[in-house]
Amino acid sequence: MGKYVIRRILLGLIVLLGVVTITFIIARMIPSDPAAKWVGPRATPSQIEQAKIELGLNDPIPVQFINYVTDLTQGDLGRSLRTRQPVVDDLKAYIPPTLELVVLAFLIAIIIGIPLGIYSAKMKDRLLDHVSRLFSIGAVSLPTFWVALFFQLIFYKLLGLFPLGGRISTETTILYDIPRITGMLIFDSFVTGNWVIFKDALWHIILPCVTIALYPIGLVARMTRSALLEILNEDYITAARSYGLKESLVLWRYALKNTLGSTAIVLTLSLGYTLVNTFLVETIFSWPGLGNYVATSVVTLDYPSIMGVTIFSATTYILLNLIADIIIAMDPRIRL
Repeated sequence: MGKYVIRRILLGLIVLLGVVTITFIIARMIPSDPAAKWVGPRATPSQIEQAKIELGLNDPIPVQFINYVTDLTQGDLGRSLRTRQPVVDDLKAYIPPTLELVVLAFLIAIIIGIPLGIYSAKMKDRLLDHVSRLFSIGAVSLPTFWVALFFQLIFYKLLGLFPLGGRISTETTILYDIPRITGMLIFDSFVTGNWVIFKDALWHIILPCVTIALYPIGLVARMTRSALLEILNEDYITAARSYGLKESLVLWRYALKNTLGSTAIVLTLSLGYTLVNTFLVETIFSWPGLGNYVATSVVTLDYPSIMGVTIFSATTYILLNLIADIIIAMDPRIRL
């Protein structure tokens, strides 16, 4: 087990190095002048030349790459050409809103997806099963940006139930002090007992959160249903039923626990997909997270920020894949 985990970590590091190499090469191929962006639009040629020396752009590409990787090992992602701040500091400010969105969407996927898959398997080939499968396929297949725009049209434009976007209303920002503990507004306002901000933040997060949660809900529901249908045909389930045990007890206690391994793997991998999928949704809903940050960075050709977000996303996905591999390895039926 230990050797397996070490091997997976080493493979993950190789993948991460490949991501760093590719993003570095692409960033250097972008037709832009980082030195000119660093010193401003009215810089003199001498100032631009000095900026190139300061940023290390006069060094050969291999030397720049080695310097960049060396800085990465020390936790330095460089400085943003737009904000002039270390990219690490920018990420610390923008990751909590995105994390808040992803965690809530993940919880919704668990609360809705697993029971939906269970009852779909229980009611196999009945109306509930057909409706559940139709919803799951639609949730997985529909483009996320289309769902976001559709929700805005229905729930904001036509019904007026939810705000168009943003994280909190302007009036609340003006009238109340925003708590800043973890950067996750709902958690911070709940801990501090600021119920006005909590309610406002919760009202703003519903649409983007449901939009992001649709894909993992459909994926988890389909996976749970598929795994449960296979388990329900096993001999020990037939034996449990023959003992006269209640169907709910057989379903929730004996059958479900043997599907949690595969379901947990799907949940773990979908969490990584959800993290990346939130970028476009944040842009549509004007959510102040990593999506908005990287979208602005792309428009302004702020390649240190783009590389920082890419490396963070790749690292997160590699860690989640490692967790999924460990979950698989914990199954005694799997030979490493």
